[in-house]
Amino acid sequence: MNVFLTSNIYRLTLLFLLVLPFNVFSQDVTLDKVEPPFWWTGFKNPDLQLLVYGKNIASTTVSVDYPGFALKKVHKVENPNYLFLDLTIGSAARPGSATIIFKLNDKVVGKYIYELKARKNGSAQRKSFTSEDVIYLLMPDRFANGDATNDNIAGMAEPLNRANQDGRHGGDIKGISDHLDYFQDLGVTALWINPLLENNMVKYSYHGYSTTDYYKIDPRFGTNDDYVKLGDAIHQHGMKLIMDMIFNHCGVGHWWMKDLPSKDWINQWPEFTRTNYRAGTFTDPYASQSDSNMFVRGWFDNTMPDLNQTNPYLKNYLIQNSIWWIEYAGLDGIRQDTHPYPFKEMMAEWGKRLLEEYPNFNVVGECWLNYPASVAYWQKGSKNKDGYDSWLPTVFDFPLYDALNKAFSESEGWNTGIVRLYEILAQDFSYPNPNNIVVFADNHDVNRYLDSQKDDVRKLKMAMAYILTTRGIPEIYYGTEILMTTGPDKSGDGTKRKDFPGGWAGDSRNAFTAQGRTETENDMYNYLRKLIHWRNSSEVVHTGKFRHFIPADGIYVYFRYDLKNTVMVVINNNEDAKTIETKRYNEFLKKFKTGNEIISGNTLNDLSKLTIQGKSVAIIELK
Repeated sequence: MNVFLTSNIYRLTLLFLLVLPFNVFSQDVTLDKVEPPFWWTGFKNPDLQLLVYGKNIASTTVSVDYPGFALKKVHKVENPNYLFLDLTIGSAARPGSATIIFKLNDKVVGKYIYELKARKNGSAQRKSFTSEDVIYLLMPDRFANGDATNDNIAGMAEPLNRANQDGRHGGDIKGISDHLDYFQDLGVTALWINPLLENNMVKYSYHGYSTTDYYKIDPRFGTNDDYVKLGDAIHQHGMKLIMDMIFNHCGVGHWWMKDLPSKDWINQWPEFTRTNYRAGTFTDPYASQSDSNMFVRGWFDNTMPDLNQTNPYLKNYLIQNSIWWIEYAGLDGIRQDTHPYPFKEMMAEWGKRLLEEYPNFNVVGECWLNYPASVAYWQKGSKNKDGYDSWLPTVFDFPLYDALNKAFSESEGWNTGIVRLYEILAQDFSYPNPNNIVVFADNHDVNRYLDSQKDDVRKLKMAMAYILTTRGIPEIYYGTEILMTTGPDKSGDGTKRKDFPGGWAGDSRNAFTAQGRTETENDMYNYLRKLIHWRNSSEVVHTGKFRHFIPADGIYVYFRYDLKNTVMVVINNNEDAKTIETKRYNEFLKKFKTGNEIISGNTLNDLSKLTIQGKSVAIIELK
């Protein structure tokens, strides 16, 4: 069947006239896809480029009949089954339905009713995620199964197999929306959801990073309409929605892989060539051309074709896709997977285009590099020697992640133990905006933090207290609040992405409730909940300045402060309790007489000496 869109999904009308056999070139003509499927009036950039796909569609002539909606140019590529249409949506264009007409030998062989929508009031000025927020990261397939009827869908290559740690387990959009009260109780204010777009792959489709349709939610998660409703419900709960996107690669099951627009749509090699994963080649002044080329053009995996973002039509396609989802689903932010892997000039144009339309919009890029200077290269506004500006507002603090996974487990030394945290932040001069960096202890790609600390809950609490009080935007991986671990079998990514207990009918317990959690799990949940709710109301931690003191004897002290408030944080990395003299910190403490410790609720009437329990953090609001 040639019709690829349905009105109940995209809320548009798609009309095809009967296509009869034609003698011209002995070819039939079909009209199968138009992407983006609809657009909006009122954008700063009036230009729109449509991808049109269908058998021999390039043999047609195209016209548009709608006031203010003008066809400027028709581009043909080497594959006759594609056209790229340049259109302009002028100031005179009003929301409505425009008719795009396709003719062959002056006969109409197809019509597409293209809807122009009205943008919502305030859409351009939407407030994105900031350092005021606490991000909760979840993998939808492993979080909760709210609708068992979509577990297996006809036409989807991989069926449900919950017994396989790397198979599909059935979590979906409804499973997320069913637990919005849970997020609200925990206190998190933004949800980063791993990719929900269609991944029609034979295996490993559950993680979502092999896109097979950029304009369609995977039906095993729900529909496009379900996703829009989820965003609305998230907003009604006072939270924000961050969408996970991938520009570097798609899945081999993507519909265009069977019939590419052009040979250079993807990066092709004589034989399969994997990327070297060395993102540092882009910033290395001594990198060989062959190493750089293999990094950016090599495939991430043999099931993930590497997209060639230097192709001008693909570039426009990806940029418009982001704008489409922001506007359609009311997104509050984007997380961009493997950000340095695509061609960086295109990524800069993407970032610039987004910020032109949405000046307050935040995007965080996965720039998985080991050193602050290497990560800082990719943040918008960096003074790079090569003149490159990524237009990427936010990056993940991978160097701090690495330090955090070592700091509480090593013996104290000149460059080991808690001083690792100090040294990483001491390099914040590299970043144009260190307060707009996402800090985290773990995520879906690495072992859970509790595993790295050999199940020592004290160290997990220390890590959570740290990321919630240091500079930046904290992110918490789902299940951390209930002490989820990788488990005894640590092989494969599936072990890092276990099902949340209680998300499936028939689960032996429901960890979404206090009654379904163990005593130690409730202790962790309540600890984190208290910290997050306190942070949500603590402006000084959101935007205050940061000042720290060189760690000594396993004690690390830092302050968050502004003109109105000061918070003192003391980390004791020793096994035993420590009583410290505080005169070393008098440049801050001399103004204060008492304090309130957040976790215990105790009032401190004498700040000259402080006793901190072993392997713990004290957070003190100074009075």
